[in-house]
Amino acid sequence: MDPRTRMRYITDEEVRRALTMPEAIRAVKEAFVQLSTGQARVPARTSLEIPEFRTTALVMPAYLPRTKRLGLKLISLCEDNPSKGLPLAQAVAILMDAELGSPLAVMDASYLTAVRTGAASGAATDALARRDARVVAIFGAGIQGRTQLEAVAVVRSIRKALVFDVDPRAAAAYAKEMGRKLALDVEPASSPETLREADIICTATTSAVPVFSDANLKPGVHINAVGSYKPHVREIPGETVRRASVFVDQRQACLEEAGDLIIPLREKLIDEGHIRAEIGEVLAGLKPGRGSDDEVTVFKAVGNAALDLAMASLVFG
Repeated sequence: MDPRTRMRYITDEEVRRALTMPEAIRAVKEAFVQLSTGQARVPARTSLEIPEFRTTALVMPAYLPRTKRLGLKLISLCEDNPSKGLPLAQAVAILMDAELGSPLAVMDASYLTAVRTGAASGAATDALARRDARVVAIFGAGIQGRTQLEAVAVVRSIRKALVFDVDPRAAAAYAKEMGRKLALDVEPASSPETLREADIICTATTSAVPVFSDANLKPGVHINAVGSYKPHVREIPGETVRRASVFVDQRQACLEEAGDLIIPLREKLIDEGHIRAEIGEVLAGLKPGRGSDDEVTVFKAVGNAALDLAMASLVFG
């Protein structure tokens, strides 16, 4: 048998061993640049709603010419899973050789997705946040919230993290685990007003409504908004979006899927020109990023298959 046709199965444990956050951030930056310079080929993903199970399935294909590989991710988001002690999101990725069409690997992509999402925020934070940012606030004490903090701590010298969650026990467990893992001062937020300490905010929740008040934002704060991915839900107040410089992972995808932008657009708070740039354009040096220390910046991401393919290629080697 031709060795190129021998397909590997890569477990979640193997993915965890293979991926480090600094390497993931570097790979994601490169994927963003390929995406925003027209090199990557990423068709619109297919969304399949299954109302009887409160589940959304997303089918996400991509091609990255620098890797000469094709990727396909299928991810399911089951809203009732957390109450059953199961992950909200579960995924599988397929990796193929683009030239020969040979299947290379099938891998568990649940943790891969979390790392990819964290790395995207790490890349955006590195490009947009103030260099002297030291305090980060995390909304959502799940796996996505964990990789958000891990990524931000790679690109900035964080000394303190605040975690906000609707479940105080989850926030306490997060603070204990992540404080030990990253050797940081991580605390459950005591009140909404403590957000005023934050130089960087990451929202990674399933909330349908804004998770903080615009009045509690510090001047010059940078926000990574990665939780919502449907047109009718949002994590960020419209007032914040209106006064912020907004950057996105992919313009067209965000205009079609991101309630954080679609709702303010519908309310006439902003127009489509309010999106300053794709983050890949900033990373490529094609568009400017932060303009001043007092400027509020927002990175809105709905997730992109190019990043999943970059992570799968990194795992495969």
